[in-house]
Amino acid sequence: MTHQVHIIGGGLAGSEAAWQLAEAGVRVKLSEMRGSGDMTPAHHTDGLAELVCSNSFRSDDAENNAVGLLHAEMRGLRSIIMSEGDRHKVPAGSALAVDRDGFSEGVTARLAVHPNITIVRERVDALPDQGLAIVATGPLTAPGLAASIGAATGSDALAFFDAIAPIVHRDSIDMETAWFQSRWNKGEGHDYINCPMDKDQYHAFVQGLIDGEKGEFREWEKDTPYFEGCMPIEVMAERGPETLRFGPMKGVGLDDPKTGRWPYAVVQLRQDNASATLWNIVGFQTKLKHAEQVRLFRTIPGLENAEFARLGGLHRNTFIRSPELLDSTLRLKSRPNIRFAGQITGCEGYVESAAIGLLAGRFAAAELRGDVMTPPPVETALGALLHHITGAAEAATYQPMNVNFGLMPPIPGRTKKADRKKMYTDRARAALAAWIAP
Repeated sequence: MTHQVHIIGGGLAGSEAAWQLAEAGVRVKLSEMRGSGDMTPAHHTDGLAELVCSNSFRSDDAENNAVGLLHAEMRGLRSIIMSEGDRHKVPAGSALAVDRDGFSEGVTARLAVHPNITIVRERVDALPDQGLAIVATGPLTAPGLAASIGAATGSDALAFFDAIAPIVHRDSIDMETAWFQSRWNKGEGHDYINCPMDKDQYHAFVQGLIDGEKGEFREWEKDTPYFEGCMPIEVMAERGPETLRFGPMKGVGLDDPKTGRWPYAVVQLRQDNASATLWNIVGFQTKLKHAEQVRLFRTIPGLENAEFARLGGLHRNTFIRSPELLDSTLRLKSRPNIRFAGQITGCEGYVESAAIGLLAGRFAAAELRGDVMTPPPVETALGALLHHITGAAEAATYQPMNVNFGLMPPIPGRTKKADRKKMYTDRARAALAAWIAP
């Protein structure tokens, strides 16, 4: 099959872009280096759309949450990432979390059998000189291709650290100490396992994080900043003794059945696979050395005998200065046959990456038809995220960003704070419907 668009990278963005193009009748070549003998420091399989950090797509509340709104918009545009996410959903309160293996296998299988998609396991070391291409290699782009991108953009890629949380075997958790409950009993009310800490236990744990032995950075990593959304837990601890208690370890809204009160602090675990045999420790991304993680995390009440399916880690991510390099349809201004999609553009998060892949695929399909596809309105989650990436952000200080209401135009006039989020989502739905209608 002679391809019309070459997609480089089979993560969430590349997979979504391939699906959107193929469904539009466009022939696609999807190049993925995993499976060809190459592997990244963060991946564990050669499956397409592998989730390397959390298994959560975050809030699924389309009425009051920006990422939930993005979910809804993508579902309306027949996203493969969202449809497979829904197929492989696991309990997570009001969030959408997935069985990571089933999800990746589902995406891979559907792309593999699509008549308009050819999957090639190969490493691509240079940007294509001719033909339409979408670069969706993510934050761990291979060195050769990264150098080619640098040559084409005329500027160095920025970089930040992304951290991975540990995963615990369910049968090693002491449920005499821990209990099932979602905060404020949202969702099914038992979607999280909670491990309580009293004041002394909490402060001893925080000190252990600060004192614990951390992995060393390579020379080229030392000046790389962290992304706030994936801050290692020991870095948060260093910001002050109460930081974690008002962050991932807050006990508010959780009633310890033994006391009937909120604990001083709590460690939460979220289901990580469909069979509920694996649970990840929420917010516990870390650079601690593996032996130190095992020792310290087993001081958490309920995890004294924890067995770990995976320990935490930290890897460097890279992204381009999209606001100055890309046009409003994600094309590289200096080489407009090439589009970028996913985390390499500087968006942050699984769903955001897939959303930019969705748009890149649709823009490329329209270009091949000879049509002009206008970007989605900035009042929508898709449009606000795209607008931020392609010009609204300040290029000199550009940093990874999750979708949020702050990227959208403000609601005019005086409004009650309690009503504002619903007003954003109502306006977004109307704007998206008008955009799709023509």
